[in-house]
Amino acid sequence: MYPRISDLTRDLFGFDFPIPLFSFGLMVALAILTATAMTRIELDRRFALGWVGPVRVKTKDAKGRERTELTTPSALLWNMALMAGFFGVLGAKIFHIIDYWDEFVRDPAGMFFSGSGLTVYGGILLAGIAILLYARKKGLNGAHLADSVAPGLMLAYGIGRIGCYLSGDGDWGVCSSLADKPGWIPGWLWSETFPRNMLGGVDPVVYNAVERGAECTLANPTGVYPTMLYEFAMAAVLAGVLWALRKNPFKAGWLISLYAVFAGVERFLIEFIRVNPEAAFGLPQSQIISVGFIVAGLVGLALTTRRVHPADLEPAPVVVS
Repeated sequence: MYPRISDLTRDLFGFDFPIPLFSFGLMVALAILTATAMTRIELDRRFALGWVGPVRVKTKDAKGRERTELTTPSALLWNMALMAGFFGVLGAKIFHIIDYWDEFVRDPAGMFFSGSGLTVYGGILLAGIAILLYARKKGLNGAHLADSVAPGLMLAYGIGRIGCYLSGDGDWGVCSSLADKPGWIPGWLWSETFPRNMLGGVDPVVYNAVERGAECTLANPTGVYPTMLYEFAMAAVLAGVLWALRKNPFKAGWLISLYAVFAGVERFLIEFIRVNPEAAFGLPQSQIISVGFIVAGLVGLALTTRRVHPADLEPAPVVVS
């Protein structure tokens, strides 16, 4: 594993990268940049069609005088990206603390300030609320913004999971054994020990048993399932589907509703081979929230799977300053 970029450069090139850059943080930054770029393309397309109107932004002319002008709402995306980074990490950390409350009680400061331990649903919910409030303040249609974000958000989730894999932050699966591996699956996709992980290089099987009370029932475990790689693969495929369907003829809110169903199903399924404490109904917090995502998405699809009248799809005039 390569928790720090210096770990990678040391193995590949024989020198230590001088800046203490964590691979997880790098992948989170890449995820945000990717989601922002994809959102910009789709939001500008909807703006060109007149489905979303212009927004007011402050600029400076050649003489440095400040003025307000109307422009494409994608001009707000960098502010939203910064909000996504801050509120996303904060929300993910808060939900992780709730999920592993016993670990937090044992070491509050260590867990809160640790670079590991993030629950993605918390990040999505808190960042989503903050960004939608910001969009509303700027007069940007929230449903169209959410639809524009959906494909990039799904892919960004997968990229973030690669960061979890590189750092070995504890978001791995239950114990596995290469003796049970089907012949067509590579060993590194079936069982991983996460050497040099962020938790001090601890054996993940031992960590699951000691810290999370998940004793391995296999006779000869060789590691744990690298579930992050499975999630990256699923997220990449689902992001491709959402991107292909972004030009659907349905009402605004349809694509983000489909995203909610996809995200909920993906996370619900992967939790069967991950280690998480039960929260209620015999299910961990993540699966309960997943069910909420699925139900909300299905309700959204029921409300938005109606073709928009052709007249509503005509490009609307754009007012310029």
